[in-house]
Amino acid sequence: MIDFDLLEKLCVSDGISGDESEIRKLIIKEIEPYSDEIKTDNLGNLIVFKKGKNRAKHKLMLSAHMDEVGLMVTDITTDGYLKFDEVGGIDRRVLLGKQVTVGTVKINGVIGIKPVHLTKGDERSSVPAMSEMYIDIGADNGDEAQKYVCIGDSVNFVTDFEYNDMTIKSKALDDRFGCYVLIELIKSELEYDTHFVFAVQEEVGLRGAKVAAYSVDPEFAIVVETTTAADVPEIDVDKQVCNLSQGAVISVMDRRTIYDKKLVKVAFDIAEKCGAKAQYKRAVAGGNDAGVIHQSRGGVRTLALSLPCRYLHAPSCIVNIEDCESTLKIVRELANEIAGGRIDEKEMC
Repeated sequence: MIDFDLLEKLCVSDGISGDESEIRKLIIKEIEPYSDEIKTDNLGNLIVFKKGKNRAKHKLMLSAHMDEVGLMVTDITTDGYLKFDEVGGIDRRVLLGKQVTVGTVKINGVIGIKPVHLTKGDERSSVPAMSEMYIDIGADNGDEAQKYVCIGDSVNFVTDFEYNDMTIKSKALDDRFGCYVLIELIKSELEYDTHFVFAVQEEVGLRGAKVAAYSVDPEFAIVVETTTAADVPEIDVDKQVCNLSQGAVISVMDRRTIYDKKLVKVAFDIAEKCGAKAQYKRAVAGGNDAGVIHQSRGGVRTLALSLPCRYLHAPSCIVNIEDCESTLKIVRELANEIAGGRIDEKEMC
């Protein structure tokens, strides 16, 4: 069963790329009683070690990124509005009218644009550039706004965490669900010694995982991620990438990584054995921290296991609860296979 209270705490916490302190503190609080070693490196990655019942035969690292997409204040106008730019890849079509919080004081704001009754021609139907948008915090002028906000302040989406019998809706499921999986494993009684990384700055170029993998120097890595599900109206089946309710997503290749073929096969075998669902990612697209981890030092045998998610990088993401459970099961069992040295016993065919 998914611990919805823990997942909610992770998702509603703020932590855009480069400003992960709030989510990092929460994770440390959750894992501290269960970990043998916790380090924070110079970029802000959490590097965790937990002893298992047995010494690992292969050094394994599990990785998930803490950061979420968001915005950053780039200017404060004389009339008190905030100009901004994106941190991570965001479709500007989802921004208009969204509620946000700004800065460490978490002052409330809303993303606005010129009123529709003052627009003309193509303005009414076109999607405005981010440079045409602003955040309204209710300030009368620039001096008043600067009492609460500074240039460089983080801007986070405000979204209620909600779930029913089938799905979860929240911001930041990419990749707070991955963080949730790692926390659950750290809290459990592990069969083998395992290293864990809660990485920073994935959304702006896989920066944290690059240095963390160098520090840990693993032989194998499992990246626990969230990936785009495009099973929505007007998208052909062969272009839907992956589907909600069809299980954990296993990639064979994306724009940054060609994944270890034996790990791909073993992951599907494990899914069948433990009664979990798994599906291929049916597109060569995107990338994740595996892209830098597998190239670290002398090379790392790497696999990405992802949760399918609709409306990725938007204020409201949707995932399937059964997919969450399948992903957790497969990660747990695959970690045991790798750390226990049984991966080399598996045949490819």
